[in-house]
Amino acid sequence: MSLGDHLEELRRRVILALIGILPILITALVLGKPLIALLIDPLRDELRAASQPSGLLATGPFETFAVYLQISLIATVIVGSPWILYQLWKFIEPGLYSNERSFVHILVPLSSILTLTSAAFLYFVVLPVILAFFINFGSQLGQSSTPVVEVGEGIVLPSLPVFDGDPPDPQIGQQWINTDLMQMRTVVPKRDGSPVVIGAELVAGAGITQQYRVSEYIKTVLNLALAFGIGFQTPVVVLLLGWAGIVDRKTLGRYRRFAVAACTIAGAVLTPADPLSMMLLAGPLYVLFELGMVLLIVFPPNWGKAREPDGDADEPLPEVEEPDQEATAADAPAERPTRDIFDEDGTPDPNAYDDPPPPPGGWRGADGDEPGDEDGRA
Repeated sequence: MSLGDHLEELRRRVILALIGILPILITALVLGKPLIALLIDPLRDELRAASQPSGLLATGPFETFAVYLQISLIATVIVGSPWILYQLWKFIEPGLYSNERSFVHILVPLSSILTLTSAAFLYFVVLPVILAFFINFGSQLGQSSTPVVEVGEGIVLPSLPVFDGDPPDPQIGQQWINTDLMQMRTVVPKRDGSPVVIGAELVAGAGITQQYRVSEYIKTVLNLALAFGIGFQTPVVVLLLGWAGIVDRKTLGRYRRFAVAACTIAGAVLTPADPLSMMLLAGPLYVLFELGMVLLIVFPPNWGKAREPDGDADEPLPEVEEPDQEATAADAPAERPTRDIFDEDGTPDPNAYDDPPPPPGGWRGADGDEPGDEDGRA
């Protein structure tokens, strides 16, 4: 294929990739609000557990909408990545050998599984742990004890009913405490007279009240997701280094202590500047390093060549017979002799310009011209 054909094929694959993810983008825009709620649920749960206000802040009119678009686009890329990778694969597949295609058949599914595993590990394990640590750490700073005073005679403290949720069909003016939301809820009328339930956050005494901007929190979660997604590709990197012949399993086994140090450094670089999240990434990184060594045993560097199918194997080039040097020299035309056109005393020899009779094969010029050429005489 020419360069123009390659560019045309690339343009075709890019168009197909964009058309394929268009329905995913529309679906992600429809589900953008539930996706944001899903991401902020771990934060709100930990804030309620620490008796802190669970609402997030938006300090600008476009902040929430920008987060909504960002989450929708990222969800589109993640969900549509198999289709995008398939189009990329169809573009580069014709240029690969069969053993190289077999390597790709292992690496792409392995990388996808590791990416999904990193996202699940971050959401269900890492986020609750680091959020609980930092929220409790911040709320306990500068906290002072609240004095206790005697209640005077005749003073009756009011009481409110406490529920795990909202009661059915509350009337205007009724109040209760919702322990699930950690709010004191009140029914008030709107301008048109219809009832609406509003809540006031119940906050425990704290030196520093924990309230976060939605954009900053989403940015932190996405950075952690990127860090864990990259870190969880360690088995893929180990396999590639082994298949390329750069390292082998025995060498990796001898330098395990350096692998531990490298995982710790990667955890410090890829995560926020705190020891907890660093260790939560460094530990799985080393486990994945050991997994890569196991996979290198299962799929050694010669694995692709060993299982190469006969029908798809690259056919060897036909052997070219070496020409017979003696026969070639015998069949070649004779080289035209060179003559001296001067006599011994330096005068021109008039007979030197007469051509001798040519041999049967004809003359061959000094520059290799064949008989009958412009410089060779037949």
